[in-house]
Amino acid sequence: MKPTLSICFYELIFSLAALVPGTAAAQRPATEPAYPTKALRFIVPQAAGGSNDTMARYVAHYLSDRLGKPVVIDNRTGADGIIGTDIAARSAPDGHTLLLASAAYAMNPSVRKVPYDPLRAFDWVAMLGNGPTVLTVGPSFPVNSVKDIIALGKAKPGYINLASAGGFQHFISALFSHQAGINATILLYKGGFPAMIDVMGGQAHMLVGSLVSAIPHIRSTKLKPIATGGAQRTALLPELPTISEAGLPGFEAANYWTIATPAGTSPAIIQRLNREIGTLLKLPETQKRFANEGAETDPRPPAEISKMMAVQLAKWAKVAKDSGMAKE
Repeated sequence: MKPTLSICFYELIFSLAALVPGTAAAQRPATEPAYPTKALRFIVPQAAGGSNDTMARYVAHYLSDRLGKPVVIDNRTGADGIIGTDIAARSAPDGHTLLLASAAYAMNPSVRKVPYDPLRAFDWVAMLGNGPTVLTVGPSFPVNSVKDIIALGKAKPGYINLASAGGFQHFISALFSHQAGINATILLYKGGFPAMIDVMGGQAHMLVGSLVSAIPHIRSTKLKPIATGGAQRTALLPELPTISEAGLPGFEAANYWTIATPAGTSPAIIQRLNREIGTLLKLPETQKRFANEGAETDPRPPAEISKMMAVQLAKWAKVAKDSGMAKE
């Protein structure tokens, strides 16, 4: 399940207009092509209301002002994001179609046949940010660290279970179990909330999920946090070590949000979009909003995003193979 950001991002959307000067289209350098010439379609391959949709709407409002053309959100759901992604891949590479891609983009090809080449179907435009995961247990579960979990798992093979809503959570649960060297059982639920309820109630032992959705229950002590799954500690729980620090060196599992265009888009257009979005991510209010929601801005140049995607595709393919996930 993908992490869910609160609707308060919409507050920022409407305040951005006051922070941004007039349309930048008239100030386009002579070397750049005339762009845009019409409204942009921003495809979100998930339903409205989730973190992907909220991120896209946040960026769309800003780009509409900066580019001088409407940026229209197009939610195309189905097949864990594959349907919407394929629609974007088949669109004209003229910079007027954007795709919001999250961590699921790099995971899907490992377990499902996708109708596009995940390495070559898109040109990567911008990295928006990432949202760390957190490993939690029920308050009565007798562990207080990653090392405690590993010791228990090895002493009682098959005893520990991890609640999962499938998708992203299933992958990171499999990654944790494999790297820890324990024979944990992954219990599948129909959603992240039912999985969390069972962990809080003791019917399941652990959950590796979104920090955003877990933080209220951590603060109310209904969930006991063990470690976070990002590359660095999070400002929301600075005292909590990362899973890598706490006993599994190299462990990293976070959701992230990127923007892409169909392959073959003009480099000048890609650079323009990257520059505009980079400016948005540098705004203090943007960074504050991300931090309050358990996410972090993470601007990167397009070439670096392409390299990151290649690494992510290989990483999750190995996790799927090592854990025995069946490919549909």
